[in-house]
Amino acid sequence: MRRFWILVGLALAGLLAVVSTVTARERHARPDGTGRRSIRHHKRDTRHVTGHHQACFHRAGHHRAGHHRAGHHRADRCRGNAWRRLRHRRRHRRKTPPVSLPGTPTVTPTASGGKIQHVVWVVMENEDYASIIGSAAAPYINSLANTYGLATNYSAISHPSLPNYIAMTSGSPQGITDDSDPSSHQLNVPNIFSQLPGGASRSVEESMPSNCAQSNSGQYAVRHDPEAYYTNLGSDCGNYDTPFGSAPDLSARFTFVTPNVIDDMHDGTISDGDNFLKGYLPALMSTSQYQAGNTVIFIVWDENSGSSGNQIPCIVISPYTHAVRDGTSYSHYSLLRTTEQLLGLPLLANAASANSMVGRFGF
Repeated sequence: MRRFWILVGLALAGLLAVVSTVTARERHARPDGTGRRSIRHHKRDTRHVTGHHQACFHRAGHHRAGHHRAGHHRADRCRGNAWRRLRHRRRHRRKTPPVSLPGTPTVTPTASGGKIQHVVWVVMENEDYASIIGSAAAPYINSLANTYGLATNYSAISHPSLPNYIAMTSGSPQGITDDSDPSSHQLNVPNIFSQLPGGASRSVEESMPSNCAQSNSGQYAVRHDPEAYYTNLGSDCGNYDTPFGSAPDLSARFTFVTPNVIDDMHDGTISDGDNFLKGYLPALMSTSQYQAGNTVIFIVWDENSGSSGNQIPCIVISPYTHAVRDGTSYSHYSLLRTTEQLLGLPLLANAASANSMVGRFGF
């Protein structure tokens, strides 16, 4: 009977020690020392720890009375182990940071809700959808498509290049069926550039020798620069159709980006284009406009290589677009309509009847 009461005394002493330790710890959790909020929030954890102590003291109680000192050491060791388990559980409740694409700046927006104020097109050249999407030669492009958005049923308008560039910026090929210079196609028609005058729109042309160059030069192809064909822009082409600068400038509401004929895959390889985008896209996404959460970037090809259907990739990048694959039927007219809707502009020509991407890619 004497041994029984000794064991009961040990168990009660241990339990009182646990309650005292928990109370002290929880008081220190608040500056005012009351500990009321901490005790309420951690009641479940306290029960968990107390249960472990009870089990430890039960095991300690199996020691003979003559060895009660060893029993005390066993209980202290169990109490320490229990608190370490509690700290481990609390630490692992913390949220892990979001994963971002390697080399790509991270933006954490709220909801778009009409906040898109800047639209950027990066226009590549002459590749079929199936030549790009899933291709081992385009790992970066595919990482963008998987991370952000991909239109899986997007088609160009015509062949060769120039009719597509004119169609996507004015809503019609304007009767053009060739790739001739602006001297052969003086276009006095409404277009996205005339809708956004005075620097509200701009073109950025890699390897262009001077502003608004009207003929081919080295790796610059004027047929890939639609702004150079419109005659109703006043001085805007000379002021805002410019070569690449040292860093991207997305201050205009609409920016048309044309890589040179190597980097856009026309004369270069798919790998050349992938490497260009791998270096250029992070720079676009590092701009203050994209970081502010008010910019969408479209990467699109002007036409395919000539196969039936003229299907091409169109990749949509914005802070609101996350792993979207949309099979809606789209075309260059859809891209124009989407841009005009986002920027609050009237719809030009065939853009009025095209499917819109607004609401499909998170913005």
